This record gives sequence, C-alpha cells and structure tokens, in this order.
Amino acid sequence: MGLEPKRTVAELAELRELTGDENGAQRVAWTDTWETAREWLRGKVAATGAVEEIDEAGNQWFTLAGDSDKALLIGGHIDSVPNGGWLDGCLNVMAGVEVLRRIAADGKPPLTVRLVNWADEEGARFGRSLFGSSAAAGSMRDQDELRQRRDANGIALPDALREHGVDLDRALDAQKQLESAVAYLELHIEQGPVLESMDLPLGVVLGTFGVERHQITWKGQAAHAGSTPMDKRRDALAGAAKLALEIRPIAAEVGEGAVCTSGGVVCKPGIVTSVVETAEQLLDQRHLNAGSLARLLSLAKEASERFAAEEDIEVSWERIWSIEPILFDAALIELADQSIRDVSGTAHRLPSGPLHDAAEVARAGVPTVMLFVQSLRGLSHTKLEDTRKEHLEMSVEALDRLTAKTLEELA
Repeated sequence: MGLEPKRTVAELAELRELTGDENGAQRVAWTDTWETAREWLRGKVAATGAVEEIDEAGNQWFTLAGDSDKALLIGGHIDSVPNGGWLDGCLNVMAGVEVLRRIAADGKPPLTVRLVNWADEEGARFGRSLFGSSAAAGSMRDQDELRQRRDANGIALPDALREHGVDLDRALDAQKQLESAVAYLELHIEQGPVLESMDLPLGVVLGTFGVERHQITWKGQAAHAGSTPMDKRRDALAGAAKLALEIRPIAAEVGEGAVCTSGGVVCKPGIVTSVVETAEQLLDQRHLNAGSLARLLSLAKEASERFAAEEDIEVSWERIWSIEPILFDAALIELADQSIRDVSGTAHRLPSGPLHDAAEVARAGVPTVMLFVQSLRGLSHTKLEDTRKEHLEMSVEALDRLTAKTLEELA
C-alpha cells in the first residue's frame, strides 16, 4: 500500500467534525474532547500494527519495531487552543500516521519508527506549554510552580492530570522514551505569512527563536490631569509609549528576523483625570541567534534608561521567562531541503518564531528538524486557519521523503 496524502486531508476533516464546533477546534489538553481525539487516533493507527504506550507525562506513543532498536521519531500534538484551527498540531500527527502506514506496508523498517502525540503542547488550560515534550526532554524543572497552577474554574493542574492517569511527580520518568532516539522529524503549518508571501508551499525550519520576556515597570507621579502643565508631568505611560515605538527600529537594526512586541501596558491609577503614576509594560523579544537576542535586550534597556531620564521617571526590569535559541541538526536540514525539492522543485529555509515540541527534543540532544507548510494569510489559533489542500498533500509527501532518506542515512 503506497502513500495516500489525500487520506490525511480527509482524516483531518473527520477530526474537525468530531472534536470541533462552529467556533473551531476544541481539543484542549486534559479534557474529555482531547481524550476523544486520542481514542480516535488510536483507531487510525491500529491497522499498522504499531504498539501503543502512554508514558508518565501523558504522551501517546505508537512503536513500529524495526531491525534495530535505534528509533526514528515522528511527532506532533493533537491538542488545540480553544476555538483553534483544524491543522495546528494535528497535521503533524496525521501526516505521521500516513507515513507509518506506508512503512508498515513495505515490511520491517531498518530502524524502529515511533510516532508520538505529545501531551499539552499548547498549554491552553493551565498556561504551561510543551508539557509532555519538556518532561520527556528532562527540561521540566518547575514542578513546585506547576503544583500551584489553576485553570479558570480553580481546578489544580495535578488534579486534572490525575483524572487522565498522569502523576505530576512522575512526569520526568518519561525521559526514558528518548533514550533510543537517533532523530526526530516534525511537520507543522507555518503559522506565519513568509511562505505565502514568497509563493512557496514548503520550507525547512532552521530552528526556533530564543525568547526574552520581561515586565518593565515605569514609575512617575500621579497628578491631576487638569491642573498639571504638560512640561511639569512625570508621566509613566510616556516612557512605556516611547519604548513601544522604539522597539521597531531596534529590531530593524539587529535584523535577521528579529522581532519585538510590546504586548500590554497596565496603567495605575488608570483613570482619565490622573497622570499615570505606574505603567507595567510587557515586552517579548525573539531571535534565532543568541548574540543577536542579547543585543535586542541590551538596546531596549539602554533606550528605556534614556526615556526614563527624558520623562523624569524611574524604570526597572524583571525577567518573566527566557529560552535560548534552538538550532536544528545541519545534516537533517540538508535531507529536509532535498525532500522538499523532490516534491515541489524549490525550497526555502526559515526560522520558527513560535516554539514547538521539536525544540524540547532538540534540547535533549536528539538530532531534530522541522518542515513547514504554507499557511493562508499567516493565520493560526483561529477557525480561519487554513492551507491549500494541494499543499497539505505535498507536505505529507515531503515528510514521507524525509523519513525515507533519514532511515537510509541512519540505518
């Protein structure tokens, strides 16, 4: 039985009908709908003969034994954000199912092939993304903080996990799943506009951006809006506003795909009749190069000090979160490039701004690469998310080519 990419598209539509509604996909991890999707996936894989296992972090594995215990991993996630799109995550998994079918039909592979459906990539319910993959990678080191997390209904994360057979204190035991891994392959929609702007269906992902995320607190002096002259004001919002605009030329100066986002400003006292005394500003900065990421941060801090002096206010920085850039495996990037050229005749290499499970696997030392397929209008995490059917089919074929080349290279 040969590869049937059209079947993948049909199954994605079937999953959309099963676990979505008029507002989009509803496969939020650690919910009944998510479990419905996992049971549905179990049925789709059954005919391949791959053996299922749920690990200590809730990751769902399907193992097709090969001539060697060394394992080639193909992965994705079936969970979604609330009101999500029909492709984010689940394309990865269902394309992997189709590749697994083709391999199983061809006979015993030279390496063991394992398809993984990572648990809770999105972090939609409890705000902790990459849960399952970070546990398997051994990078989950925030158990104490995780125990305190609650969802919108006040349910604690450990209690929700327990309902799905997962003990938070044992989640890191999932690390044994990567012990035999020699490569990890992941397909994903781009979730951005680059490939569409270049009129290209597919791309090779060089790695995932490093992230620096900070809260910047500006402190001025509250004063009456009607009686305080403009040149006498110590307006905290003025500093935040200046920085929100300055991050654009900062990103342009650093270049090479640098992005900076002022994602929110909370003002106090927050009334129209008072000059702003305190402004708490959120800043997210991303780059594929660690040195360039550090420069983004340095330039933003220098600018904030300059603006604080200009406005006669104070500024302080608090790091909320950071992660280093993750570069994917050079040899696998070459194989991925060849595979895309085989299918579409041309290829493009680009970084990923969003994080993915692939980044966690790479952090664990497993050679990793990702493929991107074009996203229409660059939209994701919305019911408007879409990709042309012919491009979806090409992406399945490219993943299959990459799998075959990788097995040949590593056997």
